Amino acid sequence: MNKKEQEIDIQEKKEQEISEQNAPSAEGSELENNEEKSDSANEAEEEDELAKAKEEIAKLKDQYLRKVAEFENYRKRTTQEKLELVRNGGQRVIEELLPVLDDFDRAWQNIDKTDDISTLKEGVSLIMKKLNDTLAAQGLKVIETEGQTFDTQFHEGIALVPVEDDSMKGKVVDCVSKGYTLNDKVIRYAKVAVGQ
Repeated sequence: MNKKEQEIDIQEKKEQEISEQNAPSAEGSELENNEEKSDSANEAEEEDELAKAKEEIAKLKDQYLRKVAEFENYRKRTTQEKLELVRNGGQRVIEELLPVLDDFDRAWQNIDKTDDISTLKEGVSLIMKKLNDTLAAQGLKVIETEGQTFDTQFHEGIALVPVEDDSMKGKVVDCVSKGYTLNDKVIRYAKVAVGQ
């Protein structure tokens, strides 16, 4: 091989190397294009997810505002109902007492027309029984005191009375003012004298 052939051979090798170097760069640019496409696809996906998240947030915010408004309406309605109940809660009891009031009116109108005390006593007794029955139907009960052991849950001791019988010590001797329960809740304690 002569010198000229060697030079040509070297030159061919250089050209081949250059072409090989250019070939990977073409592949690299193809990779770069693929990466750019991948990045733009990722960006599109992220934008899509962001749009979905914003839409979900808007939906949840709307639901929240509706629930808040609904609760506020509920609160106002129940407050109004409570006021109505307090204002008109005694209406049923008053309606039940109206016949008793009518009986007292009739008794008062006829009190001057008779001199018979026993008839007046009987009339007042009947009205008193009707009143007690009406109140008992509403849940009112008299607290029993006579001979009962003194109990601070039902009795209010206002005096200590000396007793000769030891069995009466710590027991109610006298009731000064009746006590009442309404549906098993004490609404007025019985004022009592207790044996000592």
